[in-house]
Amino acid sequence: MKGRLSKLRSGLLAATIAAVAVIGLNTTDASAALRNISKESQACLGCHKGMNPALVQQWGVSKHAEAGVGCYECHMANKGDKDAFQHFGFTISTIVSPIDCGKCHPKEAKEVTESHHAKAAQFVGSLDNVLGRIVEGEALFNLGCAQCHGRTIPVKNGLPIMGPWPNEGIGRVNPDGSLGNCAACHFRHSFSLKQVREPDMCGKCHQGPDHPQIEIWELSKHGIAYKAHQSEIEQTLDRAKWVLGEDYYQAPNCVTCHMGATVTGAKATHDVGARLSWTLRPPISKHKPNWEAKRAEMKKVCAACHQKVWVDAFYYQFDNLVNLYNEKFAKPAAQVMKFLRKNKIIDPIPFNQKIEWEYFLLWHHEGRRARHGASMMAPDWTHWHGLFEVAYNFYFKLLPEADKLVEEKGSRSVKRQWKEFKKKLFANPYHKWFHEFNKEELRKIAKFYAERYGQSAQ
Repeated sequence: MKGRLSKLRSGLLAATIAAVAVIGLNTTDASAALRNISKESQACLGCHKGMNPALVQQWGVSKHAEAGVGCYECHMANKGDKDAFQHFGFTISTIVSPIDCGKCHPKEAKEVTESHHAKAAQFVGSLDNVLGRIVEGEALFNLGCAQCHGRTIPVKNGLPIMGPWPNEGIGRVNPDGSLGNCAACHFRHSFSLKQVREPDMCGKCHQGPDHPQIEIWELSKHGIAYKAHQSEIEQTLDRAKWVLGEDYYQAPNCVTCHMGATVTGAKATHDVGARLSWTLRPPISKHKPNWEAKRAEMKKVCAACHQKVWVDAFYYQFDNLVNLYNEKFAKPAAQVMKFLRKNKIIDPIPFNQKIEWEYFLLWHHEGRRARHGASMMAPDWTHWHGLFEVAYNFYFKLLPEADKLVEEKGSRSVKRQWKEFKKKLFANPYHKWFHEFNKEELRKIAKFYAERYGQSAQ
């Protein structure tokens, strides 16, 4: 083994020097460039240039290569590490964790490991996990849920086990015990700032029926302005310093609002929740801990483009929408489900009865869309894709299904209680319209349609 390693190393330097121009190091002096790269990393390059040429080229144009940070500096491990294995005389690890990245980037690693992103794998055990892993299946879980959320990565003889691996989830639980995955956003091996600041980077996970942030942003005024000036903004995306109001001004993207620095006092952060004042994910929204301070941080971002009176008025509208969703639909719907479970009309097994799917869609898909639409100034998502569907589901799916179940399975006592529950519900001003619509308003509607379309309201 030693003889083989010696022979391998003796031929690597010449081969690697010849390859420097090809792999993209920003220098015309290959020898000078390689003097910045450790002998261990030179050995890695000697093999992997032939095995994985594009990977080596990606690294070659990176800031890491310019700074002399090579393969070994990131993948080196100690013999006692859980994920360490021997590789041609070197002790390395396949997985580069936030602990490894934190050796050079301590601030960023601390922020990301303390953020909600790093805790994303904790969805295991949730209703989302039941759907993905049990109702749908483990293969889906590995290629769907876990590729965004992350999962615990087991190892055998230092190597990740197939099935759970490969995994690029943001909340990955690494073999060294750390939480998070820098490469979920900072793709190996170029670690391009331009790529990581593109909105599609966030849209990789933040899209779809239950959290369509990328779709919402794209057709908001922010997204439209960004696309109109994209060619100008893209010229700035690879800069180390990227401050709204200094380096660009045309429009914000995801990074701007949730992570970026501004001339109005917002500091760059890798904690994506540092500026969020509401939780918009659960069945009922609540303010986050220390929400006033977090909102003040987001307002610093807003202030780069908007006057204080505008920002305060927007948050007034946003808060009212979240409170409307909570009080009119989310809390009553949760009470319906609690009533059914308490009286054993539905059993403890999740998703084996239709009403459980209806309730899940009401808050997990439709309710989230309404709240996220409001938070990012997208009226169509707030209304038609959001609260309109919440209302339809609540009045014409959830309540009728509950009526049916109580009638089929409830005792006389339970039926009386359910009748009182609904009487109290519809006495609330939010819901009285369902039985007591204002007659004057009805006349206005009929007149509107008659005058506009020449017909009476149907």
